[in-house]
Amino acid sequence: MGSDQEREAEASDASDSASGPASLSSRQSERAALLAAAERRRKLIARLGAAASLIVVLVAVIVLGRTLTNLNMAELRAAFAATSANQIALGLLFTACSYLMLTGYDAIALRQLKLRVPYRTTALASFTSYAVSFTLGFPIFTGGTVRYWIYSRAGVRPGKIASLTVVAGVTFWLGMAVVIAFGLLVEAEPISYIDHLAVNMNRLIGFGVLAAIGAYLYWVSARPRRARVQGLSLELPGLSLSLGQIALGVMDLCSAAAVLYVLLPSREGLDFFTFAAIYVFACLLGIVSHAPGGIGVFEATMLKVMPAPSQEALLASLLMFRILYYVIPFVLALALLGANEGGRRWDALRDQLNRAQSDGEEGV
Repeated sequence: MGSDQEREAEASDASDSASGPASLSSRQSERAALLAAAERRRKLIARLGAAASLIVVLVAVIVLGRTLTNLNMAELRAAFAATSANQIALGLLFTACSYLMLTGYDAIALRQLKLRVPYRTTALASFTSYAVSFTLGFPIFTGGTVRYWIYSRAGVRPGKIASLTVVAGVTFWLGMAVVIAFGLLVEAEPISYIDHLAVNMNRLIGFGVLAAIGAYLYWVSARPRRARVQGLSLELPGLSLSLGQIALGVMDLCSAAAVLYVLLPSREGLDFFTFAAIYVFACLLGIVSHAPGGIGVFEATMLKVMPAPSQEALLASLLMFRILYYVIPFVLALALLGANEGGRRWDALRDQLNRAQSDGEEGV
């Protein structure tokens, strides 16, 4: 009896050992198939995104082309010159407010990552990275490079800098989602001229976006949540920081919208909330196009939708907006980066001279 059981066990072990490699090979094949399917989905999404960007750019080129061919350059110059000093001063003030809110993006991200960095460094890294990436585009490379250059000298590791960039991006998108949601709910009719959807459909989408934001807030408030973004594993901000992100994002976008609002040739019959909703949608189309600062796409959207005494007057306001919100901060950012690097090199040279002088005195 005992020998029969031993023979059965040996046979079972032999069967398991024989099926083991086959089972392992099967699992590897399934894993490879899943990875291949995921890669195909990723490529398909990338192609669809590229196609959508191309369509947006083509439509913008058509709209801008038709507008520019009918422009009266004399009227454009007159409208540009008619911008008052008070409008420019208010535009600069709201530009400063917007970039101040952007420094809060990095401050919240640093708090979430439990990193202690002086606000002076945070403000420099945030302002310069956004000013450069807004103008040159490709924010991951341009803004990311500026952030790495500044934060690495403050002792922040590359992985933490990448995580900081992701958390700051979440802040921006949360703020944009809230403005879009309320815009679709409250200003569904004017926005229907942009997206060409029925008014009730816009309201339904707005309710869905608002519900998604509420679900996200509940999800991160229940317990600490981790997410993997572009190979980075990071803990998402909890409820209090997420609410702070939303508040900063909304204030930033409203401040940026106010820059253009005060530059408009006429605001009669156009309340700020309606304008802010249209502005954010135009920004969203600019982001989808992947054009630096949404240039061309943003202008085409505003020219198509916004009421104005003339196309020349509205285009003059858009050009002034570009100067105040993009060109001036970009030039200032380059000056600050140059001054920061010059100061760092001077400090290093001074330290070397002091050490050389100290060594000489010791030799004497």
